[in-house]
Order: sequence, then C-alpha cells, then structure tokens
Amino acid sequence: MTSPDPISAFLEAWLPGHSPAELTFVFFAALIAGLARGFSGFGGALIFVPLAGASVGPKIAPALLLVIDGLMTLGMLPDGWRRANRREVGTMLIGTLVGVPTGTALLAVLPPVTLRWLVSGVVLCLLVFLISGWRYHGRPKAPLTIGVGALAGLFGGAAQLSGPPVVAYWLGGAIPPLTVRANLILYFALSTVISAVSYLISGILTAEVLLIALVAGPGYGIGLFFGSRLFGVASEVTFRRICFTLIAMAALFGLPLFDTLRP
Repeated sequence: MTSPDPISAFLEAWLPGHSPAELTFVFFAALIAGLARGFSGFGGALIFVPLAGASVGPKIAPALLLVIDGLMTLGMLPDGWRRANRREVGTMLIGTLVGVPTGTALLAVLPPVTLRWLVSGVVLCLLVFLISGWRYHGRPKAPLTIGVGALAGLFGGAAQLSGPPVVAYWLGGAIPPLTVRANLILYFALSTVISAVSYLISGILTAEVLLIALVAGPGYGIGLFFGSRLFGVASEVTFRRICFTLIAMAALFGLPLFDTLRP
C-alpha cells in the first residue's frame, strides 16, 4: 500500500474534502479577479465569487474574498479616512447595518445549488447595470443614501457584491472625485468589518476559510500587482471591455450546468 504524497497528506489533515486541483482552480480564479480589479478598479468580486463558489462552495467563496480583499486593501485605509466625507459614509453604513445581516442570513440558510444560481444571476444583472453606465447625478440625500447602503449590504452579506450600487450612487453625483474615491475606500473597509462580524456570528467565517485564503491570497495579490501596472498600456475602454467579458464568462462558468468542466 503506497503512502499519500505530502501535499495530499497535508490537505487531508488540514483541509479535508479539498483536492489540489480544486485549490489550484481557486488560486487562478483569485489571480484573474486580482488582475481585473488591479487594471480597472472593479470586477474582482464579480469574477471571483461565482468561480470560487463553484469550486469550494458558495458559502465559502464570499468569506474567502472578504479575507483576502480586506487584507490586501488595508494600506489604502489611512488616506481614505483623512479624505472621506465621514458623515456621508456613516449615513450609508446605517443601511448597511441592516442589509449585511439579511444577506448573511440568506447565505447561511439557502441550499448551495440555489445560491450558485442566484449568485450567477445577480452577477449577470449587475454586469448589465455596469455596461449601461447609469449613474445617479443628484446630490446625496440621507434616505436615498441609507437605501443604497441597505441594498449594497444585502448584496455584500450574501456574496460580497456590494460595489456596483455604491459606485453608481457616488460616482455620478455632485461630489469631488477625490472625495468619492476616499468615500469608497472607507465605506468598503467599514462594511468589511460589519460583514466579518456577521459571518463570524453565523459560522461562515471559519478556520477552513482562513486556510484556503493562504492559497488564494497570493494569487489575488499577484493579480493586483500586475493588473495595476497594466493600467495605461491600453485605453480605459479596452480594459473595461476585457473586464466585462471576464465577468460574463465567470458568471456563466460558475453555473451548476458546467460542473463537469471544473475540478
């Protein structure tokens, strides 16, 4: 009887049920997601969550992205805190405090296959929304800001897809671009904390997630590094089209219909 190779033995001891091929797939999903976010500033979650969810499970993928993206963007927080309109961010977080637990509850109770169909469907809907280029062009109003925060929190708690509603609301409004960027950095950092607490209480953020993050994190970091350096090589329109294509492919490839094509 042959003894298992060291990698298989390690996985059997620390990550039972996860094969080397599966974790390799997650690494490359994180790499592609990092590239997209690095060169376009968006799309990382829309690519990573459906792909990783199809491989390691739709309950693990959002928590995994929460960990790796939260750690990789910590360095941006001090500048965001200084430049942001903290009152506006705080107003949006009021809605997020309601939306995140609701989304987390859906993530915790829905069957995995149902979650995967929903995630891919939401990703495709958000992709259409992004392609449309719609932006809110009015001044922020407290009730509307809270509502956007609740919607973003719902998407964030369920699948870490909170970005598009917030970006569409702040990016086209009567707010200086530097303040918008700082608002986004601060909002996503604080909403990450809210999600982490909610995931911990719900038992979604586990030691298993942290161990898989050790595999996915380097891929995401490499993607961010090279993606940010690709910015400027071609036009912004070209990069956006590439990112939109990657998001569409990830959403479709993440469907249960294609399970036989993945490790």
